[in-house]
Amino acid sequence: MDALHPRLLVDRFAECFGFYQAVLPTLLGAELMKGNADGPYANWDVDGQAVLVLFDRAAMAAVVGTGGLPTLAQDAVMFVCRVDDVDAGADLCVRHGATLAVAATDRPDWGPNLRTAHLRDPNGTLIELQSY
Repeated sequence: MDALHPRLLVDRFAECFGFYQAVLPTLLGAELMKGNADGPYANWDVDGQAVLVLFDRAAMAAVVGTGGLPTLAQDAVMFVCRVDDVDAGADLCVRHGATLAVAATDRPDWGPNLRTAHLRDPNGTLIELQSY
């Protein structure tokens, strides 16, 4: 189970995909698990654990409502945490200073039985809580 992993939100998806596909297998022994240069999503694992996810920045901006901002003002990274209960996790984060960006939502088009919530930590960093 992937407890947490970095997700890079990129504008030049195909170019970034090519870069990471070329270097991650040699550097880390990572294997492409899902996605291709067409995007908007790709992930690499090592020993069954996610080590990197690429996601199209515009696609995530549409989800969290920042699509109207200039590109440099949009998120470039997101901290992703797999949790048992997205709703309870979001509540815990809000009680400790996070701001809810998108309430807990079922996302069957992203993955079977996937539920996510998006928040911002006190510094504004985007966080995704997810459960399957």
